[in-house]
Amino acid sequence: MQPPEKPDIHSESFLHMLMQRQLRLSIACAATFLVALFGLPLFNYFAPELMATRVFGFTLTWLIVGVLFFPLVWIISWIFIRRSIALEEAEVEEVTRGNAPTDRK
Repeated sequence: MQPPEKPDIHSESFLHMLMQRQLRLSIACAATFLVALFGLPLFNYFAPELMATRVFGFTLTWLIVGVLFFPLVWIISWIFIRRSIALEEAEVEEVTRGNAPTDRK
């Protein structure tokens, strides 16, 4: 009697599904970053009075650029890494349960 065959988590279909899900995650994180990056100049252009408001001695523009922008980038990166790892673990779990198609070579 042979032991049950282990699922192939390096199969073509597994890697393709994982790459598709990670691509969607990457696009979402990149879009969030780009909205933040290009949103500030747009706010400065369309709402100069609001962006010139003083907060803690700084204009709102400089507070966002100097203090808030880098934590936002760190949060986006942290979310990307956590979600990417979760996607990989979910894919492996699906394959090991037999719910996802596997490529047999």
